[in-house]
Amino acid sequence: MNKVKIKLAVIAALIILSAFTVLSVITELPTFGEISNPIHNQVYKRYVKNSMEDTGVPNMVTSIVLDYRAYDTMFETIVLFAATTAIIIALKAIKKEEGNG
Repeated sequence: MNKVKIKLAVIAALIILSAFTVLSVITELPTFGEISNPIHNQVYKRYVKNSMEDTGVPNMVTSIVLDYRAYDTMFETIVLFAATTAIIIALKAIKKEEGNG
């Protein structure tokens, strides 16, 4: 019984520590929509001013998704494909169990 209380105390301490960490990080975030946020300064200006020169693609959205963010987009696609495949396999396994049982 004493071990259970110790485990619960450790879990409670970890939850409190995690909550404190998340809240302290949230308070340090920049204000949403503020014009001086980094996203409005460096990245935006570079993409808008240099996308045609860097990529040769006249469509700015296409140049960002397929040239600047290609690896990110590729790995997002891989994760979505893996998740879809796992769901299909799981559903087929459930269907197979229901058919045999």
